[in-house]
Amino acid sequence: MNKVYITTAIPYMNGSPHIGHAMDYVQADVSARYYRLLGDDVKFQVGSDEHGGKVFQKATAQGVTVEAFVDENVAKLKDFIAKLDVSYTDFVRTTNTDHIRRCQEIWRKLSEHIYKDKYEGWYCTGCERFVTDKEYEECNGVCPDHQKSYERLEEENYYFRISDFKDQIREAILADRVLILPDFRKKEILKLLEESPDVSISRPKEQLSWGVPVPGDDNQTMYVWIDALSNYITILGYPERDISDWWPATAQFVGKDILRFHAIIWPAMLLALGLPLPKTIVSHGMILVGGVKMSKSVGNVVDPVDVIERHGADAFRYYFLRHIDTFADSDFTWEKFENAYNNELANDLGNLVQRLATLMSKNDIALPSASAILPKKYQSLMEKFEFSKAFDFVWEEVQAINKRIDEEKPWMLAKNGERIKLEECLIGLARELLKVNLMLGPFLPETNEKIVEIFSGKITAPKTPLFPKN
Repeated sequence: MNKVYITTAIPYMNGSPHIGHAMDYVQADVSARYYRLLGDDVKFQVGSDEHGGKVFQKATAQGVTVEAFVDENVAKLKDFIAKLDVSYTDFVRTTNTDHIRRCQEIWRKLSEHIYKDKYEGWYCTGCERFVTDKEYEECNGVCPDHQKSYERLEEENYYFRISDFKDQIREAILADRVLILPDFRKKEILKLLEESPDVSISRPKEQLSWGVPVPGDDNQTMYVWIDALSNYITILGYPERDISDWWPATAQFVGKDILRFHAIIWPAMLLALGLPLPKTIVSHGMILVGGVKMSKSVGNVVDPVDVIERHGADAFRYYFLRHIDTFADSDFTWEKFENAYNNELANDLGNLVQRLATLMSKNDIALPSASAILPKKYQSLMEKFEFSKAFDFVWEEVQAINKRIDEEKPWMLAKNGERIKLEECLIGLARELLKVNLMLGPFLPETNEKIVEIFSGKITAPKTPLFPKN
């Protein structure tokens, strides 16, 4: 039994969770459930990033304490993750006293690579980071992610010397000792690494009071990314515990917008701490709506909860794991979703289960117990985190069983009284379905359980379709 550690980026607690967070969770959940299928011991982290200026400002604007504000948003996040049927094992809050204590000890361990300096430059409140003059010029002075103008700030902050680790990070990336997926993102990171300056890791307390205090300096608050990135190991008990059973992480799931922090700052921190780099960083793209980036001002934001409430978590997971490319930017429209739901989930899979269970029940045919084996192609795709391709492979098998039913016509065998052939046919089809269902488990866990229940013991056709058509 291997030990597998899966992580997700922890979202800011300044608002409701969105579709990007959902992609982190469902992709990581597929991976966690797959490794459990193999019999591995899986630790699966999720959590909440509760410090920072954006959180404090939002709470103040709403006239509530920041503690009450984050508590409310953490409750929303946990409910959101539950709606997605995500099987995490550990939830970390960055306001937890253990995390804060461990984070401060990590700062102390990084101290020989930290220095204090004055800085004047451009700052994005939304990203909570300074940008270079070159980046400012390329973006025409406006943050592309938040559509807000950069602010000019002059501050005395602490800096983490990224330059101490650039060569080691570059070598690790080139040698795939930390595998960045997809491959074209690796090239982007290598280019960013060349230009990456030392990073500001604190703010004056007068500018940012809501955060982890810098050890030994009451006038400075820890920069949110040092605080947030540390969660992946503080949740394991670092630094007071040996974390080698779980670290390095098998896979860390992030959106492409925060990949640079996970592929540059985070590896630099780990190298400074003398810890190994994560085995894989999986970066997903953005979800577009009708080819256009989601924006509240445009009014095209898709709320994951709306999708789930219409058709359930498995319908959401089906579309966003199969029809949204694992790595690239992909498109969503309600028309595409409804088409996939009705013609694929309801017709291909739901109708298959209904037809086969009805035929077996009607002809009083039981299914002898048998174990299924995961096909090598499926395993290969899953272990390369090619989830949309793996799901396509599974769906080809679903369609193949439908085709086989149409060709073998078991209803005709029943009509002609060919009992032995009928049993062989239906049992063979049911076993193929259960083999497919095993592969479906990481993607559609609720559906997987229903199919197992239907085809266990005395088979009875479901009274209602697995996926009722609109």
